[in-house]
Amino acid sequence: MKTFTALCLIVTVAISLPQFALGQGNPEATKFAKEGAQANRNQDWDKAIDAFRKAAAIDRKNAPNLAAVLQKRAMAYLAQQNFPMALEDLNEALKIMPNDAEAHERRAYVEMQVRDYDKALADYSEAIKERPNEVRYLLMRSYIFEVKGDFANAMADTEKVLKLNRKNAEALSRKARIEGILKQRGNPAPNPPPPGKKP
Repeated sequence: MKTFTALCLIVTVAISLPQFALGQGNPEATKFAKEGAQANRNQDWDKAIDAFRKAAAIDRKNAPNLAAVLQKRAMAYLAQQNFPMALEDLNEALKIMPNDAEAHERRAYVEMQVRDYDKALADYSEAIKERPNEVRYLLMRSYIFEVKGDFANAMADTEKVLKLNRKNAEALSRKARIEGILKQRGNPAPNPPPPGKKP
């Protein structure tokens, strides 16, 4: 499980965030957006967020920039295992960009770290609505279903992955594991010992 968690962290943090749009709109908004972009390059998240928040207040086209920096700061919090602050930033980013599949994926990952599997499941489902054929999202949702003991849904997502990529090693491994569990469950339970006899 620790290897799986570390791998997920690497994958989640490595996902690229959108490029900043620093268009020719309102000059004051453009100034703040440029300040935000520079602060982002310097990994000064608070300054970047403040600048993009000001830019977005003047010109809404800067809202995606603000959402992107919130996600970056959330990933920094995640690296520090500051899960409450990471969730706070991701919640705010999703208020700005509610259909952002990657923001849902990131929030689901943080929710998994605090073992809030129901919320993580909901976030992966939202991500899948936006990108129904994204193998990574299907694999993670399948994993959560498996952890929760919902083997039917875990298998359904695993089969979707195998339809998209029949050689996916993680999906093949999960399928074999779930089939083994279901086979064991299909065996009848042994008869209880007769009354008065100890097992």
